[in-house]
Amino acid sequence: MDNFFQSEEWRRFQEMSGHDSVRIGDDAQGFVHTLPVVGGYLYTPRFPGREVTGDPKSLIGHLLTSARKNGFSWVRIEPETEEILKTWELAVSDREKNEGIWLNRAPHDMQPREIFTVDVSKTEEDLLAEMKAKTRYNIRLAEKKGVRIFSTREKRYQEIFFRLIETTAKRQNILPHPESYYENMLTVFSEDHLSLFVAEFGGQVLAANLVLFSGDTATYLHGGTSDMHREVMAPVLLQWEQMREAKRRGCHWYDFGGVSVSSGIGNQGSKIAGWEGITRFKLGFSSGTAPKVFPGCYDMVIDRKRYELYLRLRFLQRSLSIIRKFFRR
Repeated sequence: MDNFFQSEEWRRFQEMSGHDSVRIGDDAQGFVHTLPVVGGYLYTPRFPGREVTGDPKSLIGHLLTSARKNGFSWVRIEPETEEILKTWELAVSDREKNEGIWLNRAPHDMQPREIFTVDVSKTEEDLLAEMKAKTRYNIRLAEKKGVRIFSTREKRYQEIFFRLIETTAKRQNILPHPESYYENMLTVFSEDHLSLFVAEFGGQVLAANLVLFSGDTATYLHGGTSDMHREVMAPVLLQWEQMREAKRRGCHWYDFGGVSVSSGIGNQGSKIAGWEGITRFKLGFSSGTAPKVFPGCYDMVIDRKRYELYLRLRFLQRSLSIIRKFFRR
């Protein structure tokens, strides 16, 4: 599967969104995240992955050189598998005694630890047969009701998409990205790679999703749904038509993005709160497919004092947040 996080377009998008980029050898790029008091760290999304070649010790050397040159206190990595993580743990341990480098489980993950990816190289008949009966029924229901699905880059539909994102975030009690985030994404990625899919019923847009086509994979990135006419099941048909478009473009995989299935998936050893409905919705499209599980984020620590200060400040911030929620009751 293609790692679009390491693409040139993602670099331009991140820079437009306020994150400077740093090249790391020939294999990867990282993005600068700046925090109050403790300064910046370097984040390398979905790195190292299976496609990364070369000696881990050499790659770690490139990471440390880039980090020290730019004054970063740590580098955040995302090993693709447990085997890759173990290889990097061994490589880092060789530097621990001489250089004080330390590999620590990050206090939070940057990307979902579980993603749900479906093989769309199969026939449409097989894909439908592998869905849960309710999902299959809702697709047919939406088709029968006359829900219309299409992709567009028209400005008015982009504006509707932004409003639907806000509506969905408010309903789920989460904080959405600013509108400029999605505008930057639509600016950087061409229409051949990033499509806005829309579900319309009776002249009203009920759902809209951004889907990125990169290599052999189509990835559902962001979506919003209306509170109106939920009985016509527009979001279900919208996902199915996106899967069909992925097939037409020759993709092997359709990535639904994050889910929360396994116990212990969060850093605190529990499922992600509030993801039950999202997970149930996505798993309905391929009931026999297991999510892919990543080991999570790890911090390669260069400056222990500053990193330990970061951990203490983050703990204090979370504690204050819990106290505020308690007194709002």
